[in-house]
Amino acid sequence: MRFAGYWVVVLGAVSMMAGAQEHSQHSEHPDASIQGKIVALEKLWNQAYKSGDTKALDVLLDDSIVLINDDGSVQSKSQFLASVKAPNAQEQQVAPESMKVYAHGDVAIATGVLRVKGVQKGRVYVRRESYVDTWLQKGATWVCIATNATPITY
Repeated sequence: MRFAGYWVVVLGAVSMMAGAQEHSQHSEHPDASIQGKIVALEKLWNQAYKSGDTKALDVLLDDSIVLINDDGSVQSKSQFLASVKAPNAQEQQVAPESMKVYAHGDVAIATGVLRVKGVQKGRVYVRRESYVDTWLQKGATWVCIATNATPITY
């Protein structure tokens, strides 16, 4: 519970910074403030996911988010949050290897590669996935409105 409170405070601070700083319009190379905000939010998402902190994830993800998983399945926000706290959750570690952020007005797109470790049918797996996360600035807050992960098979 104490851990969840920490993330709520951190998310609040990041959200306030997002509203307080100006960002460039339609730029492929966002200014450092937007890039820093999105990178911080991506790291918060990975940490919250790894620790099963659904309260922090609830703040980061828009209520109408579209989540497309690495197996092609689609989840709603409530389905995703339920899967994170499920006792049989498969993924044990999600670690970003690279990330690039593109800003377009009130929208930012983060792309990169994740290393995912988990257990499936009793077997440990490690794989790499490409991802695309789309963030929207709503007032002073950035929320993720869409995410897609694709396994890298080469």
